[in-house]
Amino acid sequence: MNLPRIALDAMGGDEGVRVMVEGAALARRRHEGFKFLLVGDQKRIERALDTHPGMRGASEILHCEDVVGGDELPSRAIRRAKTTSMGLTVNAVKQGDAGAAVSAGNTGALMAMSKIALRTMPGIDRPALAALMPTLEPHDVVMLDLGANTEADARNLVQYAVMGAAYSRIVNGFDKPVVRLLNIGTEEIKGTEALREAAARLQAATSQPDGGPALEFGGFVESDKINRGETHVVVTDGFSGNIALKAIEGSARFVTDLLKQAFTSSLRSKLGFLVSRPATELLRHHLDPNNHNGAVFLGLNGVVVKSHGSANANGVANAVNVTASLLENNLTARIEQDLAELGEQALRENGTVASGMSESDEPGSEAAE
Repeated sequence: MNLPRIALDAMGGDEGVRVMVEGAALARRRHEGFKFLLVGDQKRIERALDTHPGMRGASEILHCEDVVGGDELPSRAIRRAKTTSMGLTVNAVKQGDAGAAVSAGNTGALMAMSKIALRTMPGIDRPALAALMPTLEPHDVVMLDLGANTEADARNLVQYAVMGAAYSRIVNGFDKPVVRLLNIGTEEIKGTEALREAAARLQAATSQPDGGPALEFGGFVESDKINRGETHVVVTDGFSGNIALKAIEGSARFVTDLLKQAFTSSLRSKLGFLVSRPATELLRHHLDPNNHNGAVFLGLNGVVVKSHGSANANGVANAVNVTASLLENNLTARIEQDLAELGEQALRENGTVASGMSESDEPGSEAAE
């Protein structure tokens, strides 16, 4: 795999240099063509490389001791972009010194720095944070926005749908991913005016005689169906998306903790655990966020991937692999092509509200049902 090198913020994340370098080394053992620009404290990085000598020939170190704090305000972090490991990592993409950036640091700061340094693509108003989540099917589901923008109008949601579909085609291999909008119900009259208008635009665009963009619009989806595997891309605003993501992650931890309590409550339960251990290990592996690590800021003029702050080496390796896949498949060009095929009608400022409710009706009136 002959790719541009990946800039890695070695100082980001809960454990910093050790885990970031170990994760990069693990990814490189799977794909020897990976090359890295490791940004951070040179002495600490070199000590970590002593444990992974195979990384030395594939890595260049950009020394930097300053780090963005986990609770640092994005506005303050932006002012230190030229001196922090995160800022220099993103800047390497802007300057062409790397093809993509990976960081496990402060999400808000990374989003702000990336947007200022790389700017949004033509045809995209706001970038969105997209991530993969497990489903009952062999494939993951792509969900966006997960917190980059708390609000989104119909135009934004349509753009998210295009970007999410392009991402799904790369990571899951679907020719025409099924895209749905997250809503409080599946009926056309449900939800806000922005949701209903976005649905109308996507329905019209994907019903064109020439086929329109490479996605299939499936209408609305409720949050309890996100992980069923029937939907390939779930689109929502960042406020609802972040709440849904954390609810799903919390439910997964609840189930695993409940099983742990149940299997240790008595001798009989412990014996039952030994019998069912292969199944529980499969469940644990499936729900482990490290196996789905690597959220992507879609819509920028460059690839930026956010690794979870608590990710272990395997999680970091997965984030690096996602990054390489996006580089190899030229994500930005795919999004540009899909936007062109979508057409201006779907992206115009004032669209037609979906049938079943007029624009004068009060949105959200069905929420209590």
